[in-house]
Amino acid sequence: MIPITSKPLTALRAHRVSCHGCGLLLGPTPDEQRCRRCGGSLHSRHKNSLTRTWALLLTAIILYIPANLLPITLTTALGNTEGDTILQGVAYFIMSGEWPIGLVIFLASIMIPLLKMIALTYLLVSIQRQSAHRPLRRAKIYRAVEFVGRWSMIDVFVVTIMVALVQLGTLATMEAGSGAIFFCAVVIITMLAAESFDPRLIWDECGDNDGN
Repeated sequence: MIPITSKPLTALRAHRVSCHGCGLLLGPTPDEQRCRRCGGSLHSRHKNSLTRTWALLLTAIILYIPANLLPITLTTALGNTEGDTILQGVAYFIMSGEWPIGLVIFLASIMIPLLKMIALTYLLVSIQRQSAHRPLRRAKIYRAVEFVGRWSMIDVFVVTIMVALVQLGTLATMEAGSGAIFFCAVVIITMLAAESFDPRLIWDECGDNDGN
Protein backbone atom coordinates (compact mmCIF):
# COMPACT_ATOMS: atom_id res chain seq x y z
CA MET A 1 0.00 0.00 0.00
CA ILE A 2 1.35 3.42 -1.00
CA PRO A 3 1.78 5.64 2.07
CA ILE A 4 0.00 9.00 2.23
CA THR A 5 2.47 11.90 2.44
CA SER A 6 2.44 15.67 2.04
CA LYS A 7 5.39 15.41 -0.32
CA PRO A 8 5.20 14.50 -4.03
CA LEU A 9 4.94 10.79 -4.69
CA THR A 10 8.22 9.44 -5.96
CA ALA A 11 9.40 5.90 -6.63
CA LEU A 12 11.49 6.05 -3.45
CA ARG A 13 8.49 7.01 -1.27
CA ALA A 14 6.35 4.34 -2.96
CA HIS A 15 9.05 1.74 -2.17
CA ARG A 16 9.72 1.18 -5.84
CA VAL A 17 12.84 1.39 -7.98
CA SER A 18 13.06 2.93 -11.44
CA CYS A 19 15.59 1.50 -13.88
CA HIS A 20 17.98 4.15 -15.23
CA GLY A 21 18.44 2.31 -18.49
CA CYS A 22 14.90 1.72 -19.73
CA GLY A 23 12.70 3.50 -17.17
CA LEU A 24 10.91 0.35 -16.02
CA LEU A 25 9.32 0.85 -12.60
CA LEU A 26 9.88 -2.17 -10.37
CA GLY A 27 8.64 -2.96 -6.92
CA PRO A 28 7.58 -2.68 -4.30
CA THR A 29 11.11 -3.37 -3.00
CA PRO A 30 12.25 -5.77 -5.75
CA ASP A 31 14.67 -8.48 -4.68
CA GLU A 32 16.60 -8.55 -7.94
CA GLN A 33 19.71 -6.40 -8.37
CA ARG A 34 19.27 -5.90 -12.11
CA CYS A 35 16.39 -4.80 -14.29
CA ARG A 36 14.43 -7.73 -15.65
CA ARG A 37 13.90 -5.92 -18.96
CA CYS A 38 17.29 -4.41 -19.90
CA GLY A 39 19.68 -5.93 -17.34
CA GLY A 40 20.76 -2.55 -15.91
CA SER A 41 21.77 -2.15 -12.27
CA LEU A 42 18.97 -1.12 -9.90
CA HIS A 43 19.42 1.52 -7.20
CA SER A 44 17.00 4.10 -5.88
CA ARG A 45 19.70 6.79 -5.72
CA HIS A 46 23.21 6.99 -7.14
CA LYS A 47 25.60 6.04 -4.37
CA ASN A 48 27.88 8.94 -3.32
CA SER A 49 26.43 11.07 -6.12
CA LEU A 50 27.13 14.39 -4.40
CA THR A 51 30.69 13.45 -3.43
CA ARG A 52 31.62 12.38 -6.95
CA THR A 53 29.97 15.40 -8.52
CA TRP A 54 31.75 17.79 -6.13
CA ALA A 55 35.11 16.14 -6.86
CA LEU A 56 34.64 16.39 -10.62
CA LEU A 57 33.29 19.91 -10.42
CA LEU A 58 36.19 21.22 -8.31
CA THR A 59 38.63 19.58 -10.72
CA ALA A 60 36.95 21.31 -13.66
CA ILE A 61 37.05 24.68 -11.86
CA ILE A 62 40.79 24.31 -11.26
CA LEU A 63 41.48 23.30 -14.87
CA TYR A 64 39.31 26.15 -16.20
CA ILE A 65 41.99 28.68 -15.18
CA PRO A 66 44.90 27.34 -17.29
CA ALA A 67 42.45 26.52 -20.10
CA ASN A 68 41.86 30.26 -20.51
CA LEU A 69 45.33 31.54 -19.63
CA LEU A 70 47.45 29.17 -21.71
CA PRO A 71 47.59 29.39 -25.53
CA ILE A 72 45.11 27.21 -27.35
CA THR A 73 46.99 27.55 -30.67
CA LEU A 74 50.69 27.99 -31.49
CA THR A 75 51.61 29.62 -34.81
CA THR A 76 55.18 29.41 -36.08
CA ALA A 77 56.22 31.76 -38.91
CA LEU A 78 59.77 32.57 -40.03
CA GLY A 79 61.19 30.99 -36.92
CA ASN A 80 58.98 32.91 -34.50
CA THR A 81 56.30 31.17 -32.45
CA GLU A 82 53.27 32.99 -31.08
CA GLY A 83 50.52 31.61 -28.91
CA ASP A 84 46.89 32.70 -28.81
CA THR A 85 44.51 32.12 -25.93
CA ILE A 86 40.76 31.66 -26.37
CA LEU A 87 40.10 35.33 -25.63
CA GLN A 88 42.77 36.40 -28.10
CA GLY A 89 41.15 34.22 -30.73
CA VAL A 90 37.77 35.80 -30.01
CA ALA A 91 39.30 39.28 -30.28
CA TYR A 92 40.98 38.33 -33.58
CA PHE A 93 37.70 37.26 -35.19
CA ILE A 94 35.89 40.37 -33.92
CA MET A 95 38.65 42.72 -35.18
CA SER A 96 38.62 40.90 -38.52
CA GLY A 97 34.91 41.59 -38.95
CA GLU A 98 33.93 37.97 -38.28
CA TRP A 99 32.06 38.85 -35.09
CA PRO A 100 29.47 36.02 -35.42
CA ILE A 101 32.29 33.46 -35.27
CA GLY A 102 33.90 35.31 -32.38
CA LEU A 103 30.58 35.45 -30.53
CA VAL A 104 29.94 31.73 -31.01
CA ILE A 105 33.43 30.83 -29.74
CA PHE A 106 33.04 33.18 -26.75
CA LEU A 107 29.71 31.67 -25.77
CA ALA A 108 30.66 28.03 -26.39
CA SER A 109 34.20 28.13 -25.00
CA ILE A 110 34.01 30.63 -22.13
CA MET A 111 30.42 31.31 -21.06
CA ILE A 112 28.90 27.83 -21.39
CA PRO A 113 31.56 25.99 -19.30
CA LEU A 114 31.43 28.77 -16.70
CA LEU A 115 27.62 28.74 -16.51
CA LYS A 116 27.62 24.94 -16.29
CA MET A 117 29.95 25.02 -13.30
CA ILE A 118 27.88 27.74 -11.62
CA ALA A 119 24.66 25.77 -12.25
CA LEU A 120 26.09 22.53 -10.87
CA THR A 121 27.40 24.37 -7.81
CA TYR A 122 23.94 25.84 -7.23
CA LEU A 123 22.28 22.42 -7.53
CA LEU A 124 24.76 20.74 -5.19
CA VAL A 125 24.53 23.46 -2.54
CA SER A 126 20.72 23.51 -2.67
CA ILE A 127 20.55 19.74 -2.16
CA GLN A 128 23.07 19.74 0.69
CA ARG A 129 21.06 22.48 2.37
CA GLN A 130 17.96 20.28 1.91
CA SER A 131 16.21 23.08 0.05
CA ALA A 132 12.66 22.56 -1.16
CA HIS A 133 12.66 25.79 -3.17
CA ARG A 134 11.50 25.62 -6.82
CA PRO A 135 12.40 21.98 -7.61
CA LEU A 136 10.93 22.18 -11.13
CA ARG A 137 13.17 25.09 -12.00
CA ARG A 138 16.20 23.27 -10.64
CA ALA A 139 15.28 20.18 -12.64
CA LYS A 140 15.09 22.33 -15.78
CA ILE A 141 18.51 23.82 -14.97
CA TYR A 142 19.95 20.32 -14.75
CA ARG A 143 18.42 19.29 -18.08
CA ALA A 144 19.85 22.45 -19.67
CA VAL A 145 23.30 21.64 -18.29
CA GLU A 146 23.09 18.16 -19.78
CA PHE A 147 21.90 19.45 -23.15
CA VAL A 148 24.44 22.23 -23.76
CA GLY A 149 27.45 20.31 -22.53
CA ARG A 150 28.30 18.84 -25.91
CA TRP A 151 28.42 22.27 -27.59
CA SER A 152 31.38 23.35 -25.47
CA MET A 153 33.64 21.31 -27.76
CA ILE A 154 33.04 23.73 -30.62
CA ASP A 155 36.25 25.63 -29.87
CA VAL A 156 38.25 22.42 -30.13
CA PHE A 157 36.62 21.75 -33.51
CA VAL A 158 37.57 25.27 -34.66
CA VAL A 159 41.18 24.72 -33.60
CA THR A 160 41.26 21.38 -35.42
CA ILE A 161 39.97 22.95 -38.63
CA MET A 162 42.39 25.87 -38.38
CA VAL A 163 45.35 23.55 -37.78
CA ALA A 164 44.33 21.52 -40.83
CA LEU A 165 43.92 24.57 -43.06
CA VAL A 166 46.75 26.84 -41.94
CA GLN A 167 49.64 24.70 -43.09
CA LEU A 168 51.81 26.81 -45.38
CA GLY A 169 54.80 24.57 -45.63
CA THR A 170 58.04 26.32 -44.61
CA LEU A 171 56.32 29.70 -44.25
CA ALA A 172 54.04 28.97 -41.32
CA THR A 173 52.64 26.12 -39.26
CA MET A 174 49.94 25.96 -36.63
CA GLU A 175 49.42 23.44 -33.89
CA ALA A 176 47.27 23.06 -30.81
CA GLY A 177 48.67 24.57 -27.63
CA SER A 178 48.61 23.31 -24.05
CA GLY A 179 45.47 25.35 -23.39
CA ALA A 180 43.55 23.07 -25.75
CA ILE A 181 44.39 20.07 -23.56
CA PHE A 182 43.13 21.80 -20.42
CA PHE A 183 40.04 23.00 -22.24
CA CYS A 184 39.18 19.49 -23.46
CA ALA A 185 39.66 18.26 -19.89
CA VAL A 186 37.27 20.92 -18.55
CA VAL A 187 34.58 19.99 -21.09
CA ILE A 188 34.89 16.25 -20.47
CA ILE A 189 35.02 16.55 -16.69
CA THR A 190 31.98 18.86 -16.52
CA MET A 191 30.07 16.39 -18.68
CA LEU A 192 31.06 13.59 -16.28
CA ALA A 193 30.03 15.76 -13.32
CA ALA A 194 26.59 16.33 -14.85
CA GLU A 195 26.30 12.61 -15.55
CA SER A 196 27.24 11.62 -11.98
CA PHE A 197 24.70 14.03 -10.48
CA ASP A 198 21.43 12.34 -9.49
CA PRO A 199 18.59 14.80 -10.31
CA ARG A 200 16.11 12.76 -8.24
CA LEU A 201 17.75 14.23 -5.14
CA ILE A 202 16.16 17.56 -6.08
CA TRP A 203 12.71 16.24 -5.21
CA ASP A 204 13.48 14.48 -1.92
CA GLU A 205 12.71 17.49 0.30
CA CYS A 206 9.84 18.98 -1.73
CA GLY A 207 6.23 19.40 -0.65
CA ASP A 208 3.05 19.46 -2.73
CA ASN A 209 3.11 23.22 -3.34
CA ASP A 210 6.74 23.49 -4.34
CA GLY A 211 6.38 22.51 -7.97
CA ASN A 212 7.46 25.86 -9.43
